[in-house]
Amino acid sequence: MRSAFRSFAFLMLALALPAAAQVQTLRMATLAPEGSPWMRELRVAAEQVKTQTQGRVEIKYFPGGVMGNDQAVLRRIRQGGQLQGGVLTSSELSLVYPDAPLYTLPFLFKDWAEVDRVRPQIDPLLAAGFKERGFHMLGASGIGFAYLMGTGRVAGVADVQRAKLWVPQNDRIAELTFRTGGASPIALPIGDVFTSLQTGMVDVVANTPAGAVALQWHGKLRSLYDLPLAYVVGYVVVDQRAWQKIASADQAAIDAVFKAATARVDQTIRRDDVAALEAMKRQGLEVVPPTAADAAYFRDVGAKVIAQLEREQGISPALLKALREAKGAAP
Repeated sequence: MRSAFRSFAFLMLALALPAAAQVQTLRMATLAPEGSPWMRELRVAAEQVKTQTQGRVEIKYFPGGVMGNDQAVLRRIRQGGQLQGGVLTSSELSLVYPDAPLYTLPFLFKDWAEVDRVRPQIDPLLAAGFKERGFHMLGASGIGFAYLMGTGRVAGVADVQRAKLWVPQNDRIAELTFRTGGASPIALPIGDVFTSLQTGMVDVVANTPAGAVALQWHGKLRSLYDLPLAYVVGYVVVDQRAWQKIASADQAAIDAVFKAATARVDQTIRRDDVAALEAMKRQGLEVVPPTAADAAYFRDVGAKVIAQLEREQGISPALLKALREAKGAAP
């Protein structure tokens, strides 16, 4: 009898003790290579998350495209198990959230001041849109202004129109922009661009200077057309199913960590872009200014594309209206 009572007491004690906290691991894929500004800050953020959640949440990264292209990453996130999130560009995320490329509309921003005025108001609206589609947006960070760069000399409209011009796969806005401008773009996953530049399959790309260096395209590029094409943004997103398994206090801590990390990336990228362009110029890159007529032509193309997307609701009219108001433009 005494033995049975002792066993019962031990059972009650075991039930009364809190269960060991289960570690939640967020596995996240990105095309950003190891050593890039993105990965440096992501590594710091992972350490801070582990510390602030007392080890309850860990983040593991798969950089450099080792988990495949955008479609493969999104499929693995949706299936669960292998990946719970990623650091992805807007063109990649347009597969699940059509408004994700809002910031990359052609010639939308004229300078960094406009970007800084708009993002505090529009980022939360984009986060709400991601949530409706099953993703939690941990952060967004500007990758910089993309420019056209070529293996030969890109000096105007005619050169762009006859170029073997790369656009990101699934980036409808980029494809529509160049087709409207009279070019015949070639859609490829970003991971295929390096080889395509080597083989001559493409000879003109759009990227930021820092992006071209990070992805090692710069060795093949000989000219940069000095007209900002689009403002490129990267998003850090987590599948809602994985996010909801994390305690609310830990969620708040993770959000704060990534908000700070992406803000640091914003500032670092701007400095790195300037440094990358200077390095490319020292290696022989020619920066070609557009003529007034060519600049006007491309800006008119941008206006037509935005108007078409607005008519077709390819981008949410309400979101576009909010962005214009944040810029200070007429609604």
